[in-house]
Amino acid sequence: MKLLSRLRHRFEHLVRELAKFGSVGAIAFVITMVLSNALHNEAGLGMGPLSSNAIATVVATTFSYVANRYWTFRHRDRTGLGREYVLFFALNGVGLVITQLFIGFVHYVLGLHGPLFYNAALILGTGAATLFRFWSYKKWVFLPVEAAQVDPHSGLPGTAPAEPAASERVNGRSLPSHGLGRPIGEQPAEGRAEFTRSH
Repeated sequence: MKLLSRLRHRFEHLVRELAKFGSVGAIAFVITMVLSNALHNEAGLGMGPLSSNAIATVVATTFSYVANRYWTFRHRDRTGLGREYVLFFALNGVGLVITQLFIGFVHYVLGLHGPLFYNAALILGTGAATLFRFWSYKKWVFLPVEAAQVDPHSGLPGTAPAEPAASERVNGRSLPSHGLGRPIGEQPAEGRAEFTRSH
């Protein structure tokens, strides 16, 4: 029982994150499916399968960013709306390519046409892309509070090693400490007084 309790405590936060991420993803998926089919079907605009999915994905991605930023990952550090938005869309672009590969393979390589095959490819491709997105969002977009400073040139987290857990926040960013509750370089008051007297 203790082992189960420890495992539950250890993974409880991840499970909650996955549940929220899954909920947002499910809504985004519905947006993608409805809009993509509306654009692709002959009863709709009759657009090609790839362009239909691309447009639908852009709309769903915009919703997904807002929901994930302000709900799923709201407890994580905020490193700037512009930076997050650009990276979020860039990583969704990779996710879109993954989905497009599935759709293109089924439609053009296997020669399977019609709503059944299109939606089957869309579901499989979206599943694979979702796994990539969850991993990449946590790694590059919605950073943990104790993460290294963001490189201003690349917009990605720095390569500095992880800082100690004890920290203080200044201007919304975490400053590492020596484990004594003080940021690095800050001496206790008695240490500063002694240093002043000795010099």
